[in-house]
Amino acid sequence: MSEKPGITAKKEKEFSEWYTQAVLKSELADYSSVKGCMVIRPLGYAVWEKIRDYFDARIKLHSVKNAYFPLFIPESFFKKEAQHAEGFRPEVAWIANRDENSEQLAIRPTSETVMYDSFSRWVRSWRDLPLKINQWCNVVRWETKAVKLFLRTREFLWQEGHCVYATREEAEKETKVFMEEYKKLCEELLAIPVVCGIKTEKDKFAGAVYTTTVEALMPDGKALQMGTSHNLGQGFSKSFGITFLDKNSERKTPWQISWGFSTRLIGGVAMVHGDDKGLVLPPKIAPAQAVIIPITFGKDSKEVLQKSLEIKNKLSKSIRVELDSRETYTPGWKFNEWELKGTPIRIEIGPRDIAKKQVVVARRDTGKKQAVKTAALSKKIEGLLEEIQESMLEKARKALQSRTAKPKTWAEAEKAIKDKKMVLMMFCGKEECEDMIKDRTGGASARCSPFEQPKKPGKCLQCGKQAGSMTYFSRAY
Repeated sequence: MSEKPGITAKKEKEFSEWYTQAVLKSELADYSSVKGCMVIRPLGYAVWEKIRDYFDARIKLHSVKNAYFPLFIPESFFKKEAQHAEGFRPEVAWIANRDENSEQLAIRPTSETVMYDSFSRWVRSWRDLPLKINQWCNVVRWETKAVKLFLRTREFLWQEGHCVYATREEAEKETKVFMEEYKKLCEELLAIPVVCGIKTEKDKFAGAVYTTTVEALMPDGKALQMGTSHNLGQGFSKSFGITFLDKNSERKTPWQISWGFSTRLIGGVAMVHGDDKGLVLPPKIAPAQAVIIPITFGKDSKEVLQKSLEIKNKLSKSIRVELDSRETYTPGWKFNEWELKGTPIRIEIGPRDIAKKQVVVARRDTGKKQAVKTAALSKKIEGLLEEIQESMLEKARKALQSRTAKPKTWAEAEKAIKDKKMVLMMFCGKEECEDMIKDRTGGASARCSPFEQPKKPGKCLQCGKQAGSMTYFSRAY
């Protein structure tokens, strides 16, 4: 059998085409006949399950409970919070049917409004607070640009957390708590380093007091928003009539936050870690952390397959392992396929290896091979998986550092963005200046202002006026 066709585009030179091929050929996802949508294939969904299971356990440590709310949202709900309604107006998908009251219904682009209608009935007393609800669901935003698998589709999967607190202090604290959870998710699970901070007024969530974000830089110089946590203040509470009686029996208006990430994280993993052979999955999210490939020859086949099964059964006690015993494919074809899918470790075993009581272990991230005695294999694989996870994060961290610039002049900032870097520069914070920066750089936007700022004020690099903060700028998805 001929070798399986691999990726023909080069990541360094043809990034967009490389990414599309990597996602399609690895079978993470596929295009759908439904315009603007994609199909998440079993490999992609298995990665999503790893992300979901990790984060679901994390939020439960913060006493968050899962629930599910309707897909359909009455038009009147949007109108209750004017800024929110205006912010989502271009993205809302309306359905042809109306409800019994002849009210137009939308498919949720986000669930603040439909959830807060319920919250207004659930919250009565200080004893009901804090209320912390999350839902795992799909949302629809009527994207008009071309589909970019995982990054730009009309429908996608996500989680959205919504919390209600008695005090401003609690809301402030937990807005940052969930942002920090996103940072941990990206770095500890996905091996993707991120920068954190506050969005500009122009780019904050519609209806929020402010938005915090975690942002990653992709190899093509574009930032990818990996998760956001919003302090909603009391605006939504007032709009939806959410009140409570405090310990003194006085009626109060609570404070709210919301937070979420989506399946675009999978696209980020593919872009940051992938290479010209395909995906490179961090071990913690790889559905199969290792694959065993028997090297069979005629009369020795039965013995090799039997030994391979013994090794699989032993390794399965501590890691996720697959045995590729398909007889209709050559070992070389299998090597290419599992490399394309990003499986962290490949274990090769043939007659000579059995005679030496060893196997050959190959790392996907570096390609390095080594012979390992079968008696020590379990411990060795466990150690290698930890090493690969740490190595991938360190490699990505060095790449982010090398591609982050701190320009001292506007000319330096322009050049850095042109060179596909993210810049951290003094910025006045004015919307008109932000628009000018985007125009002069061919699309660079403010990503976030770090929480830690220099004590000494400076001048905005673009307009020369007093700077409000140091802010990250780059092009973005």
